[in-house]
Amino acid sequence: MFDALTDRLTGVFDGLTGRGALSEKDVSNAMREIRVALLEADVALPVVKDFIAKVKEQAVGESVIKSITPGQMVIKIVHDELVEMLGGEDSDTKLKIDSPPAVIMMAGLQGSGKTTTTGKLAKRLKDKERKKVLLASLDVRRPAAQQQLKVLGEQVGVNTLPIIAGQMPVDIAKRAMQAGKLGGYDVVMLDTAGRTSIDEGLMAEARSVRDAVNPHEVLLVLDAGTGQNAINQAKQFNQTVSLTGLALTKLDGTAKGGVIFALAKQFGLPIRYIGVGEGIDDLRTFEAEPFVQALFAERERT
Repeated sequence: MFDALTDRLTGVFDGLTGRGALSEKDVSNAMREIRVALLEADVALPVVKDFIAKVKEQAVGESVIKSITPGQMVIKIVHDELVEMLGGEDSDTKLKIDSPPAVIMMAGLQGSGKTTTTGKLAKRLKDKERKKVLLASLDVRRPAAQQQLKVLGEQVGVNTLPIIAGQMPVDIAKRAMQAGKLGGYDVVMLDTAGRTSIDEGLMAEARSVRDAVNPHEVLLVLDAGTGQNAINQAKQFNQTVSLTGLALTKLDGTAKGGVIFALAKQFGLPIRYIGVGEGIDDLRTFEAEPFVQALFAERERT
């Protein structure tokens, strides 16, 4: 992911470190190139403008321009500002699931990878955090959606709520809560229904489920390949169900994905997980610093 952005940044940084002394014009030219690189990676223009303004303000200071290694100092400023944009090194991405049965409500549009992410996260909670997890599908409209989650549960070794034909989403959610309490589960994960696009019916259903169970976490699953459309999805879901975090899927399959920066900055919501492959274990906890460091990886290898 972000290979093109990494390559562009590498070129800019090599130019900075190869010059020795830097002038304000050198910094301005470098900022112009970084601006283009970020825009090509699908980072929103307002986010790019704000980022470049902050970096340039620091980079043209006398302590930087006249330092022994001005190029390295500019690179560090760029690095630190990118990390800050994504929530900072100390951002808390840990799920709030300490009081069992903790409810995690999974939201998102059809095709975002929501159900698959639900299964991957359930496996992660079971294997890495030793949680007893119960899965429940609330999607009563999409053919075989409930069966899909049941199969996923079997694959990852996690129980799923028995399917009762004709039961509505809020009733399924309440039944899952009761089963979670009686079964001694640590976590109950609710895979809510999706749609091909946002409509009032989807929002009303999501709101009703949230109000019925008062979830500890409401995670929105977004397809990174949808670009700036993900911003609108996050805005509407956040207004409707008060999101507590984001999960971005398919980052491995897009050369862009810069929407991750705008999401982090605009909503102030933690990006908790990123999907980096189709495998059941290809779900990673998101950490800002290592993520940004990966953008600089190519330069460090050369």
